[in-house]
Amino acid sequence: MYARLMIEYIYNLAEMETKDIYGFFVGWRNPPNNETFLKILKNSYRVVCAVEGDKLIGFTNAISDAVLSAYIPLLEFLPEYQGGGIGKRLVKLMLESLSDLYVIDLLCDQSLLTFYEKLGMKPSTGVLIRNYDNQNGVLNS
Repeated sequence: MYARLMIEYIYNLAEMETKDIYGFFVGWRNPPNNETFLKILKNSYRVVCAVEGDKLIGFTNAISDAVLSAYIPLLEFLPEYQGGGIGKRLVKLMLESLSDLYVIDLLCDQSLLTFYEKLGMKPSTGVLIRNYDNQNGVLNS
């Protein structure tokens, strides 16, 4: 075990260019590569990142019309940081940054509902399609 540095939360993606971004999407069937991961972050409406020194340790992103609604598709952090409150902090910061919008949607697995409810979100009914062949974000030609 190593001594932990101070965790910082940043919104500026320009600062991400110098960070180590490896180790995310654990357990995904078909995870995005790092180039695609950076595209996801750069093409997002908002991003909140948790960094420790030169390492990205967690992030969440939102896509939005910038008028009425936003959707939070991802909350990821490195497994060794699980249980340290980083996920909660990332979601709280993202919800604060989107607070001027009417609706903020997020789809999650049933097992995660309690986590999001504790952060003020309410369960809802939704529908979705998940095409795991396209989960890596690389367009098939």
